[in-house]
Amino acid sequence: MLGKKIVVAAALAATSALLLAGCSAANPGSSDGGDGEVTWNEPTADLSGVTLTYWTATQTATMADQVIDAFEDQTGAKIDKVIIPDVYETNAPTKLASGAKPDLATWQPTASVLALLQPKTGLQNLDTAPWLDTLSPAIQKLGTVDGTHYAAFVNVPSVIGVFYNKDVFAKAGITDTPANFDELLADSQKIKDAGVSPFFGAAGDSWPTQWWPQVLLAEKARDGLWDRVNSNEDTFTGDDIQGAITEYKDMLDAGYFNDDNGTSTYNESGPALLNGEAGMVLQISSFVSLLQSTADTATINDTIGWFPISKDGNIGTSVPGGDSALVAPKTGDPKKEAAARQFLRFWMETDYASYVESSKQVSIEPSVETPSDVPEVAQVAADALENSVGSMQQDAVVNPDFYKFLADMVHGTKTPEEVGQLTQAQFEQLAKALGVSGF
Repeated sequence: MLGKKIVVAAALAATSALLLAGCSAANPGSSDGGDGEVTWNEPTADLSGVTLTYWTATQTATMADQVIDAFEDQTGAKIDKVIIPDVYETNAPTKLASGAKPDLATWQPTASVLALLQPKTGLQNLDTAPWLDTLSPAIQKLGTVDGTHYAAFVNVPSVIGVFYNKDVFAKAGITDTPANFDELLADSQKIKDAGVSPFFGAAGDSWPTQWWPQVLLAEKARDGLWDRVNSNEDTFTGDDIQGAITEYKDMLDAGYFNDDNGTSTYNESGPALLNGEAGMVLQISSFVSLLQSTADTATINDTIGWFPISKDGNIGTSVPGGDSALVAPKTGDPKKEAAARQFLRFWMETDYASYVESSKQVSIEPSVETPSDVPEVAQVAADALENSVGSMQQDAVVNPDFYKFLADMVHGTKTPEEVGQLTQAQFEQLAKALGVSGF
């Protein structure tokens, strides 16, 4: 899955390397930290003889192919695509620290992952991007660090929510989607009583576990939870986060997950939901791609619904992934930096309608229609972004291995209290490595 995790030891090593590298790596000194005047070439201006290096992850290797072909054809530029091996979010910063610098790169546009690139000195400032005002209002707010835009969104970010099988709901007598978490638990019991697993958990892959505490914390996140955690005023052992961990454990103990939850995988969750082996799957909205791998749009529309969920209501929780955005690192070459900005402008202005159509993506520009063959649940989830709050991935200054400890809890090797303690200890370790104030 895109952007689902960061390996802590490697992230620490990459972060330390970047900090020690200083001007030689992330800070080539190409401008004044992003506050100077920026000019934007016309999208199809001639770039004959210019070659731009574009870094991307294995999962996003073909994402920009249509755009690259069109850009090369219309500008005369050449794009040299470099696929960085997994884990991208650690291998790419390590490569940067060695002195290699791309002109463009796919990047998870969250505060913690952008921080690995030292954005103020290492990334181009995109505040004056000509297309920014054409994006949906919710997207316009994202991809920033300290109020400055450093990430250019090309795809809608994922939102955590519940995918459900309509037939399973009907057979359990559920006629309306739940309005809060207590109603979700009541519906889960109805589905269980009907002889079906309420949820397919996929804890064998570990990372899906992290979504449960986060949806339970949505109201707290809206009230500034992650700001308090970032400043060491609150912790993973505090009442809010520890309480969410414990509530997730209560669901496990109540038998609301598939019997093989501990060994089942993400790839199995799509077919299980489509076939009615489970009533629901809590996942990020890019789960639609997994559904599409085994079912056509008509089948998905007939079979699967979606709703956001939170402790007290239906607040979504957003998780921008590595397929959501690009960054343009500072390279010290003004001509190539301008060409990189031109590529982004070409993507989001000249070519955007073609890109959306060819990739079958939900449009993030209201003036560009989403293709009719995109599943309805993808659009419903995208619409929920307007009322969403930031996830740990989006708003925390660093991201510990929360999911690993939660998976250990699923497997019975850690208690909820140990999950909170270990996650907090790792959070503090990462925050200190980045020099975060208060740690």
